[in-house]
Amino acid sequence: MAPAEPLAQRPQAEAGGAAPARRTATTRERRTDVLVALGTAVVALGLVLGLPPLDAADTDHIGPASHYPAVASTAWTILSLGLLAQSAALLAARRAPRTVLVVVAALPVLVAVIASRSADLFGITVLPVVVAVVLAALREPLARLWLALAAASVLVVAGGAALFGTLYGPFRSDFAFGLTNSVGQGVLQAVGAVGLPLLVTLVVLSRREVRVARTAEATAVDREQDALIDAAVSRERAAMARELHDIAAHHLSGIALMSAVIDRQIDTDPERAHEGVRQVREQSTAVLEDLRRLVGLLRDDSPAERAVETVAGIVDLVERARFRSDVRLEVLPGARADAGDRPLGEGVGPLAQLAAYRTVQEALANAALHAPGAPCSVTIDDRADDHLAVRVANGPASVPSVGSTPAGGNGIRGMRERAELVGASLQVGPTDGGGWLVALTLGREAQPTSATSATDPEVAR
Repeated sequence: MAPAEPLAQRPQAEAGGAAPARRTATTRERRTDVLVALGTAVVALGLVLGLPPLDAADTDHIGPASHYPAVASTAWTILSLGLLAQSAALLAARRAPRTVLVVVAALPVLVAVIASRSADLFGITVLPVVVAVVLAALREPLARLWLALAAASVLVVAGGAALFGTLYGPFRSDFAFGLTNSVGQGVLQAVGAVGLPLLVTLVVLSRREVRVARTAEATAVDREQDALIDAAVSRERAAMARELHDIAAHHLSGIALMSAVIDRQIDTDPERAHEGVRQVREQSTAVLEDLRRLVGLLRDDSPAERAVETVAGIVDLVERARFRSDVRLEVLPGARADAGDRPLGEGVGPLAQLAAYRTVQEALANAALHAPGAPCSVTIDDRADDHLAVRVANGPASVPSVGSTPAGGNGIRGMRERAELVGASLQVGPTDGGGWLVALTLGREAQPTSATSATDPEVAR
């Protein structure tokens, strides 16, 4: 019963592992909000306390002298409380940025109406508004923020106009002049408190988005490169698998077939059995040499000279296959226009010739493995000028197959992959007589004839 308790508590443990991370993030956010609000309050109150002494120490006054409210006076106290209220409202800027922005912009209006004698320090109330605008722009999209920004701008204008009108009373003498002056002062203050911080914040956000987009683009490029590398590795692995299959299957299928024959002949016909053992040894040596060459090609530090199989090599391939089965070869060479037979496989690329060789090799191995004792014919038709055809056909099996598996192998798939790689046409399937047919058609590369070379000015040049 003891092991069951940890299994039952595992989901709770996993949930408990995620909960501390969320609590840590929430604590960090709250700490940041407190620091922003506290910093705003400290700076604002520091300006309230520091501006009067700094202004008094300056003997060169430009413009009218400033009349700051005395410390702890009613106007000074109301202004300080208003700044503290604005800073405290910033604590909720993460949860309700639009509401906080409107509240922070509305508090100076009350200060202007109640404590108009704090006019020389009233501009400090813009500082919390600037901070609220920045926080709101960072946490809300502009499409959802424009109404709160407009309301904050109107409140800043109203606060400046109310202070100007209450203190100087311009509306009493000339209403139009007082309205223009007060609204003008408020608009300038709103531009500095809302417009400029918003513009700076949007620029910073746009640069951040550009940086994020560039990082995402670089990540996408890296992933694309990784995908290309994986695809290249997959293609190389498929090519290696085809080559290993073609090398091993041809020889090992012959070894398996000859071993079964030797097992039956070792008591009845010792001479034939000895001959079969020698053939098994030759096949084993051949597969070891082919595998050694392939390993040499795959190793960078081991130079390997590997002969490339061609269509002409099919003749030797069929000769070796005759030791273990009845295989007949028919070669139909092509004739040149001038005179004589052209070389077998002329005009067919080296990769296509290798595909033809491997296809015949695999077809002979399949015939020996799945249709032992059946006659097999290999035909190389090189008469056409535009293509070369290779055909391997075998009859039905005369004795039960030895060593074949019900699951089959990858021989036919390897044939198709090689044919697709060189753009050849492959036909594989049973015949009407119960046998099997493999037909491969390779396109011949275009070569200029002598007549064309003599008449074509581009070729002549």
